[in-house]
Amino acid sequence: METKNPPTIEVVYHDITVRTLEVLRVTRPTPRMVRVTLGGPELEGFIDRSPADHVKVFFPEPGAELPVLPRIADDGDGLEFPTEPPFPTSRDYTTRRFDAEAGELDLDFVLHGNGVASVWAERARPGMKLGLAGPRGSILVPWEFDWYLFAGDETALPAICRMLEDLPQGAPAKVFLLVDDAQEEHPVDTRADAEIVWLHRNGLRHGEGDLLERAVKGVEFLPGQPFIWVAGEAGELKPIRRYLHRELGLDREYTDVDGFWKRGTVNLDHHEPIEEDD
Repeated sequence: METKNPPTIEVVYHDITVRTLEVLRVTRPTPRMVRVTLGGPELEGFIDRSPADHVKVFFPEPGAELPVLPRIADDGDGLEFPTEPPFPTSRDYTTRRFDAEAGELDLDFVLHGNGVASVWAERARPGMKLGLAGPRGSILVPWEFDWYLFAGDETALPAICRMLEDLPQGAPAKVFLLVDDAQEEHPVDTRADAEIVWLHRNGLRHGEGDLLERAVKGVEFLPGQPFIWVAGEAGELKPIRRYLHRELGLDREYTDVDGFWKRGTVNLDHHEPIEEDD
């Protein structure tokens, strides 16, 4: 299943910048998803190199107008956080869209209960402020693979949708998107020859079930070298990671399985590395 010369994936790192941005617009692509468009003078110079780029978002405390922000470390490498309260409140998010000419950045928030991000997103209005740091780096994938497999839940949707938008005309792709129900489906733009399957929890709690696992294990692999990208709840992804890496023996450089959140933790929206268990 390998080509003689598979494409080379490059990782680049960026100088980190901390910004305060203003909400320009708030829309609802689906009943449980809020899209917040951010802008302002400090967005200038924002780096957007890869569909999987993610940023750290800082939220104001209840009743506050501005978020508490970290500072750039003196050596310029990373962030320094206060040692005494008030402490910054942050979550990691994948950017959905960046338009440098218009000065706009879109972030998609999933409404999933009483978490700080969900509460803020449900109340978001133009003029409100958010803090932003990053992205710290970008994984640059050349869209030159023989075919593609993407799978994930709502937290992975921004990256998967951007990947599908970037794929070249006619590129073969198999895509599985896990959401609560049919109301959470939305149009996906792509020039690729993409087979997109929406999976519905139909009452299962987020992080429960094996819908993604069964979907990935049911894929009939196409000839040639695939690029595989799977993201979502860390526990749901462990058997997928074992299947792809251990059972199928796929090259890890081209098979990325990334836990974006972990059931039972306070922070639902973060990038949680899946522990190596194979």
